[in-house]
Amino acid sequence: ERAAKRAERERQRRVARDEKAERKRAARNGFANVANPRRSVLLTVVCAVFAVYCLFPFVYLLINATKTQADFTSTFGLGFGDTFALWDNIATVFAYQDGIFARWLVNTLLYVVVGAGGATLLAIMGGYALAKFRFPGRRAVFAVIIGSISVPGIALAVPQFLLFAKLGLTNTPWAMIIPSLISPFGLYLMWIFSEQAVPTELLEAARVDGAGEWRTFWQVSLPLLAPGIVTTALFTIVATWNNYFLPLIMLKDADWYPLTIGLNQWKDQASTAGGQAIQNLVITGSLITIIPLVIAFLMLQKYWQSGLAAGAVKE
Repeated sequence: ERAAKRAERERQRRVARDEKAERKRAARNGFANVANPRRSVLLTVVCAVFAVYCLFPFVYLLINATKTQADFTSTFGLGFGDTFALWDNIATVFAYQDGIFARWLVNTLLYVVVGAGGATLLAIMGGYALAKFRFPGRRAVFAVIIGSISVPGIALAVPQFLLFAKLGLTNTPWAMIIPSLISPFGLYLMWIFSEQAVPTELLEAARVDGAGEWRTFWQVSLPLLAPGIVTTALFTIVATWNNYFLPLIMLKDADWYPLTIGLNQWKDQASTAGGQAIQNLVITGSLITIIPLVIAFLMLQKYWQSGLAAGAVKE
């Protein structure tokens, strides 16, 4: 029994010695594993600086949304004012100018749901078809998509305005919705993702079992495309939500403004003759504007995580 205990202690010492040697080797050679990650002070500092840079605007909004107009102009930008006025500011934002902010919020939601939702659906169907079907002119379509991605959207704003003016659609919701339905980057992204995420053998098995192309797409392929769909949807949602230049030239009626144009109008109000400075309302409105996007990212991030490792392990 004593010999067995002595052998066990020797084994434990040997294991501890080997683990210590492994940690030294990993630290020296730069290799890392889950139990012994390599820590880099420089990388940590760089990540911390980047995090501060990304979070600084949000912190600025959060702090200054709690101030009155007097505190906003008389106190330090990253310091709280004498009065905590967040709830009063939110109520005033929705009551100012007969509640026009709520109308702008509804308009933005309309443009996002119809425009970005339609763009996502078209990108999914187009990308899947281009990835899984072979037809003449497929390479030409690929060249057109790549060319469309390389053209900045602001360069197309004026031609789009002239076209919609000829059609009599300017100053209407269609002037925002129809251009938002086209997402060349989303189409390209879904094309590449569909090529890798949907095995051709799976489609062939579904066809052998008697499923049509439409049923195969909705019941077999679509669940496999969830990470790509979420990524495309978020790109189109953010692009439509933050769109500024297109509604600036397309819309004249304030009742059809999205939040971006409406808040900019409030910001410029102080520079007009007899205009009242309402920077506290602009800041509070900006904070309210980004909350839906933050919620969308937090709710949909699990779909990203589920697809990040797809294809990383060869079976």
